[in-house]
Amino acid sequence: MTMLIRNATLPDGRTGIDLLVEADRIKAVGPNLPLPEDVPVIDAGGLLLSPPFVDAHFHMDATLSYGLPRVNQSGTLLEGIALWGELKPHLTQEALVERALQYCDWAVAKGLLAIRTHVDVCDDRLLAVEALLHVKERVKPYLDLQLVAFPQDGVLRSPTALANLKRSLDMGVDVVGGIPHFERTMADGAESVRILCELAAERGLRVDMHCDESDDPMSRHIETLAFHTQRLGLHGRVTGSHLTSMHSMDNYYVSKLLPLMREAQVNAIANPLINITLQGRHDTYPKRRGMTRVPELMAAGITVAFGHDCVMDPWYSLGSGDMLEVAQMGLHVAQMTSQAQMRACFDAVTVNAAKILGLDGYGIAPGQYADLVLLQARDPADAIRLRANRLMVVRRGQIVARTPAATASLSLPGRPETVDWALRR
Repeated sequence: MTMLIRNATLPDGRTGIDLLVEADRIKAVGPNLPLPEDVPVIDAGGLLLSPPFVDAHFHMDATLSYGLPRVNQSGTLLEGIALWGELKPHLTQEALVERALQYCDWAVAKGLLAIRTHVDVCDDRLLAVEALLHVKERVKPYLDLQLVAFPQDGVLRSPTALANLKRSLDMGVDVVGGIPHFERTMADGAESVRILCELAAERGLRVDMHCDESDDPMSRHIETLAFHTQRLGLHGRVTGSHLTSMHSMDNYYVSKLLPLMREAQVNAIANPLINITLQGRHDTYPKRRGMTRVPELMAAGITVAFGHDCVMDPWYSLGSGDMLEVAQMGLHVAQMTSQAQMRACFDAVTVNAAKILGLDGYGIAPGQYADLVLLQARDPADAIRLRANRLMVVRRGQIVARTPAATASLSLPGRPETVDWALRR
């Protein structure tokens, strides 16, 4: 498809920008582009045109399973893990595929066109791995799905986990995962980081570990992860997800830790909706927020993304695949309210997440893939504030989803007949 999008605002603040799409790529970007003959024109009306949203951390094997076999009564991480263990023997490949495909439909409608999902490898049947590999191929025309081999029960704690993890990589799973804080001892946790990083180095793969998802300030596996990243030359290919213990750590220790992460180019992923829901459950008052130190990580030069993590599963009963909801919660919890910080929160669900996943052809520039979202907002802060409607979602030059503009009719003397909530400057 060839089309010309007129008069768009870009996330970097440029206004009055035109964008020419030819086939699956962006051909040209700039003001007042000439109109080729017989090319359809879409008027953006000065609204925000963004690259698609990217979810850097999700669990698609568990999504939409809320209430199976029961509801998490305590709301804790550990009960969620136990509940998932109860559910696993009853999983079927058909149900896994059906729920995952339904969630992918939700994602596309929300302009979410790339997801990194962890998949549990501690079931010897590897049902979830087979199911999500199938889903990955099914959704490939309209969504990038990156799979992480995730030993939910601990790669050393679970007797067959390491063998299963290697099998899953042989089957085509993309990234090496881990959960060192769930091993039996701190020493086992550190050893699991070494084993998994060496495995990734041998296979030339990326690493994404659930790391220090705890309120315990002495859970410090991120330090070990940074060390082995540096030792093995995995710079830029390793990510620590959650890192919630960092919110409870001593400030002096963090002042040492952040430069180590930056030197090793270890990325960080916070999951605001889940981190503030699961963490701090043993606190009375004051209650800790439970999210890692996002603004401090960013200020240290570390690439930080936000993930949705869970939608309607044993750990979280809400969610709809809306990465603007994730960004909005991250903004509030991290108190990132300056204009620059709000833009950084938008970046955390777009360009930063795309960088962590290593997506090719991502972004609004000539030669990049024509993957775009037109939002009913004037700028990134406006988009987060409104959780703006995705008026149009484009994948490889094809319009794959539309949502009507949000508006309301008014009957007020001397006032406009409609209101759309977008801030006009």
